[in-house]
Amino acid sequence: MKITGNTVLITGATSGIGLGLARRLKDEGNEVVIAGRRKDAIDEVSARFGFDGVVIDVSDAESIKNGVRTVIERHPELNVVVNNAGIMLPENVLEPGWLPVAEESVATNLLGPIRIVAEVLPHLLGRAEAWIVNVSSGLAFVPLPLTPTYSATKSGIHAFSEAVRVQLAGTSVGIVEIAPPPVRTKLMNQEEREEAMPLEGFLDEVMSILRADPDGHEVLVDAVKPFRNAQAEGTYDTFLEALSQRR
Repeated sequence: MKITGNTVLITGATSGIGLGLARRLKDEGNEVVIAGRRKDAIDEVSARFGFDGVVIDVSDAESIKNGVRTVIERHPELNVVVNNAGIMLPENVLEPGWLPVAEESVATNLLGPIRIVAEVLPHLLGRAEAWIVNVSSGLAFVPLPLTPTYSATKSGIHAFSEAVRVQLAGTSVGIVEIAPPPVRTKLMNQEEREEAMPLEGFLDEVMSILRADPDGHEVLVDAVKPFRNAQAEGTYDTFLEALSQRR
């Protein structure tokens, strides 16, 4: 993906990685549209950083349809969509009440991006160059037992990205997957976790990778490579055991 001269829609962009990517891409000369569930948060961030903003609740099919249509009407040159919105919630299948959490996670983290792609793809196919950027996780490759459905949805995003990339070969639309390691954001209260990567350092590496390899399919910062390669390197069981200790 080229990192300048685009019109970019980023979901889940009022905080964390989404907002960080929005700011970095704007600094590179892109027109950036941010999306999120809460209008007050969208309005505040848009005013502060100079973005256009649209309310899109990725767990709601009608909100996706209306939001994507609004973005395309306002920005017909839209050629990049970043599926970043997501939730990360703990579950324990031995306790009652876990199933609604799992269902909400699937609706937001997996079905949401799939619906975004379905809604925006006809438009993107009409652009000379376009990209869909799906944010997965290192937990797509080694699950965190504390968050089984979150981990499963990120594995799903990885598989979806791989398969759709093959289907779109020969078209103007490319698929890029960003797989973050733990990053110091509000997700699962990771702001102060020592083992989590500082957000700005993560963004530095992401932008450097995109700049150096605009044709790349995966964006893997150094901290996530042990997760990505655990199966191949024979370290999967060791990583899974370590992750099992997290509370």
